[in-house]
Parts: sequence; structure tokens; C-alpha cells
Amino acid sequence: MRGSNWLIGVISWLVCRVTADPYTSPHTSDDLHDALANLGVEITGDLPVPPDPRLQSNATAPSHHCAAACGLLTTIRKTIVSTSGSQTYAQQQSRYWSLQQLETLPTCRVTPQIAIDVAITLLITQYFDCPFAVKSGGHAAFAGASNIQGGITIDLGSLRQVEVSKDKTVTKVGAGNRWLDVYSKLDPMGLSVVGGRVAEIGVGGLTLGGGVSFFSGRHGWALDGVTNYEVVLANGQIRDINQKSDPDLYFALRGGGNNFGIVTRFDLETFPQGLMWGGNTIHPPTTNASICKAFENFANNGSQNPDAALIIAYAYFQGSYIFVNNYDYALPTPFPPAFNEFTCIPNITDTQRITSLSNLTVELNASNPGGFREHYTTATFKNSAALQLQILDIFVQEVETIKDAADILPALVMQPITLPMIRLFRKNGGNALGISEGDGPLLLMNLAILWSSKADDERIISAAARVISRAKDVGREMGLDYRYIYQNYASLSQNVFAGYEDENQRRLVEISKKYDPDRVFQNLQPGYFKLDREEGGSLV
Repeated sequence: MRGSNWLIGVISWLVCRVTADPYTSPHTSDDLHDALANLGVEITGDLPVPPDPRLQSNATAPSHHCAAACGLLTTIRKTIVSTSGSQTYAQQQSRYWSLQQLETLPTCRVTPQIAIDVAITLLITQYFDCPFAVKSGGHAAFAGASNIQGGITIDLGSLRQVEVSKDKTVTKVGAGNRWLDVYSKLDPMGLSVVGGRVAEIGVGGLTLGGGVSFFSGRHGWALDGVTNYEVVLANGQIRDINQKSDPDLYFALRGGGNNFGIVTRFDLETFPQGLMWGGNTIHPPTTNASICKAFENFANNGSQNPDAALIIAYAYFQGSYIFVNNYDYALPTPFPPAFNEFTCIPNITDTQRITSLSNLTVELNASNPGGFREHYTTATFKNSAALQLQILDIFVQEVETIKDAADILPALVMQPITLPMIRLFRKNGGNALGISEGDGPLLLMNLAILWSSKADDERIISAAARVISRAKDVGREMGLDYRYIYQNYASLSQNVFAGYEDENQRRLVEISKKYDPDRVFQNLQPGYFKLDREEGGSLV
């Protein structure tokens, strides 16, 4: 029967893809039964014959290709597939941070329980030429980052393993965890890892893009603390990738984003960690000059204070401009000397106390409320209080043009990239970010805006772009502009990898060609930041 022949063809194609080596041609279907048994694939019932997706281009593949892909996935793994109208689909859609992502509607959502489920899904999306997205925590701002209109969203939320090694030096963390899940397990054990500072941010996106942490002065960024990745490659192979097994891909995964495979588990360096000191402090706008000077000195003296972490945020809130700053210290030392220049500045209120890492991340999470329209954009500069003050003026000027938008809350967030952090970028063969010690210390800026009405999207995003453009113009005039664009804070219009140094960008492209010769993660996974930014779809 035609339907049966088609089904056998699909199974044969899947097996060939799963058993293929990246450097050789796929196997034939001779090992069909063994391969299906190894994957746990069982197909029952008749399926309609879909259009042949291999005759369509990625740009013109109709949505019914994705419907056919969802149908086959339902046959193979019914319990992990949900479609519009189901309670599971609605619940998973509601777990996005920004309204732009929540309003994006895939044909179906797949929630893998194990890495094999990811491999099966990835291969089926390719067979049907169906675009897909991958979600860890869903904390990106713009539509399409980890959800996809009309395609298949692979939601890793059930991959929730948090397993500490017997010697307590490595923790295996499933990519579906949020950071509070990880810290809630490790805090009672007196342990920690380098991870996010906001409770509900996902492990996957933060770690693949960078991952500034409370512990970055002592241990580097989150990507520097990964000893091994469990990755599903484009051909369906499930591989452990580390510095010894595949040093090129290991390098690429440390800052290369979602361009090389789907990471299902991160093995993270683990270290002793007890209670900390920290919290937020609100300062009036009359303290701007003092805070910017204190920031400059803190960044310049980073080597003296590797246990201290700093975030300053200048925000427009309920008709006033205020600083909402976070001073955090990895030891239970009240008001450590590292923050003397800040704590002597007059403040309105503060929550500084000795507490757990989990508690600090919950507090910061309250400053990142979900359920609004969101926009992030970013820039990096050489460290300078004088430049900061000029950027604050630009921020105020542009906010004045949009402050009437409903529920608007704009914040200009600044953090130092200190020399201790940059030195640790060399760990384990070095990461892909392209920042060297001679470049630092640096000022990392994130312009974050939330609001409620879609009607205000264009003017708010335009105002944010003007802040960045004008700030970079001033930075160039002062000789303080810097090329790096932090992936986790970037807007969709920003070319992240152009800021990674030419040599690192070239390496990433070559590694992509090696492990993904069919360009699956460039073409079929269009969301987030791609190595390919040229017109015509060619890799740069």
C-alpha cells in the first residue's frame, strides 16, 4: 500500500540519519529493526501520505508539512506532543516571559522526556522540512527566539535532572531547569555552580550565550564552568562534547548559541558555597555622579574584589528616575569593603542582608515580571564614569518621548566585565566571545523596557535603538566604544557574532559546516542569533 511504503520510507530515512557519522554517508535501512529498538520507536496505525517536503524550499514549505510532522510524532511519541486547543499546549504557551513569545503559536509543541525524544523530533522536522524552535526557560524578549509560528516548538522543560557527582565537583543539569531549580537542590548541600541571578531564567539559553553570575569574578561566566555538554547533533546523534572529545565543538558551544546542536544536559563545575550577603538598594537621581564614579572604581579594582558582584540600574518608575542597584558578595560578610563607595551614598531604602543564593535570585526575579511586552538591546564600552553620565542623559531624553506608554518601565542596566572575569575566559581552552585581558575592564550595558500595549511597539523599540546608537556615537567620540554584543541582552536586529573578533567568527562558521553540513540550525531553526547574517543565505 502507498501509505505503508511511505511509512517504511520515513522509518528508513530516520534510521539512516540516526546512525550516520558526520563525516560519512548515512547507512542503509538494513539495520532498521535494531535501530528502531535502540530508539524505542513504535509506529501504529495508518498515516496519510504527506507532500514530499524534499521538493520544497525552506522558504516556501507550507504549514501542512509541519502538521504532517506533528502527526508522525504523535504516532511515535503521543504523550510528548500537544496541539492547539489542548490544556497541555495552553499551559506550555503560558510559560513564556514576554507577550511577544507567548503570542507566537506553533503547529504543535513537543516536550521530550529524554534526549532520544529530541533526536527523533529533530530528524522528523528535517524530513518534513518543518521549521522548529527550542525552549529552555523561555526568557528571551523577542518573538521567535524560543517559539515559532506554525512550526514545531521543542520544549525542554521536562529535562529537569540535577545530579551531583559523588566527589561534589560536577553537577549534571538538564537543559529544562530554571536556575532556582538548580540552586534549591545545591543550597542545602553547601554547594553551587556558576549560573543565572534571576530565579526563573532557564539554564540553556543563559549558559549558551554567556551567563554573568554572582560568582563570575571568582569562577568566570556560566559558559566557562561547563565541563561537558550532552548534545543532539543535526544527524540525530547524541554526543557528549568536552574539551578532550571534540575541542572544536566544545569551543563553539561556549558562546556560539543555538547554531550547532540541541544541548540537553550541561555538566557544571561545582564548588563549596554557603550563605551570601546581598540585596538591592534604591538611590535618588541626585546621586548619579557618585554612583557612576563608584562603578568606575569598582570595575578598575576588580582584581581586589573577586567575590563581589555589581549591577546598577537607572530606571523610570512611577514618574521618577531612580537607581535600583544590587550589591552582592559571595561570603556572609555584611557591608564588605568592596562596596564602601556605594554604601556611603545616600539611599531611599535597601534590602541588604545575609541570605541564600536562592533567596537572592527570587528577589531579582521580582524585578523581571512576566506577562508584558519586552525589549532588550545592548552595547559594550570601555570603563568610564564620564561616558556613563552622558549615556544616562541620552536615556532620559529618549524615555521622555515614550513615558506615556501604558505600564512602561524602562531601565538602563550596567554591569562591569572585570579583569578577573576576562582572565577566566581562557579556562578549558578559552570561550568564543573574543574578549581579551587587554580590552578590559569593560562596561556592559543592557537597555530593558517593558510595556503592555502592542500599539506602542514600534515607537518604544525605535527609542531603544536611538539610545544605543547615540551612546555608541558618544563612545566612539571618546575612544571608548567596544565591539562586543552580549548575546543574552541583544535585540534581534543586532549582529552578535560580528562582535566576537574576526578569527573567532570564522572558527564558528567552520565548526558549523563540519557538524551541521546541511545547515539545519541555520535554516530550519531560524530563531535567535544565526552565524549567517548575509543576504542570500550564505555563511559568512
